[in-house]
Amino acid sequence: MIVVNDKMQQNYSYDLVAPMGRDFGFGFEPELTPKQMLELGVFEGHYLNDCKNEFPSDWFDNAKLSYNKPDIRCNHFQIKSRLSLSDWQNKGWILAPDVRGWFQWYCRYYMGRRILGIDELQIKRWRAFKRHRAQIEKNCMPFDEDCRPRQRQALLQWAYNPFI
Repeated sequence: MIVVNDKMQQNYSYDLVAPMGRDFGFGFEPELTPKQMLELGVFEGHYLNDCKNEFPSDWFDNAKLSYNKPDIRCNHFQIKSRLSLSDWQNKGWILAPDVRGWFQWYCRYYMGRRILGIDELQIKRWRAFKRHRAQIEKNCMPFDEDCRPRQRQALLQWAYNPFI
């Protein structure tokens, strides 16, 4: 059982019922692990800084983090590619119990937590995000990381390989 007590969530607990990194739902095949995402640089380095006790410590060994405030230099493409948490809340995109959004859900899901209904919704959202990959493939030369860096950063933040 994992017990969560951080800045945004207190006394939340969940069980790990699947092996870490395995037994994903149908059609959910993320191209990056949470650890890889953190190492490459996501969410301006400021997303899970107060949650380190919840996740495996090695996820943070080489993570690009910013402790004082979000810093786009921590993003792999060094560009802001996200809406604020309040924007996500206002749009109804935050699904309980993952108060920080999709990446928090993915980290917990990757570790082995499963929640019927929520998992299916989040996997559906992940699949829908693949349209951004198709736009890069259609409009950019292969491996041209200067082409559409905002979309590439967004792909990275949704566990898709942005180096296409």
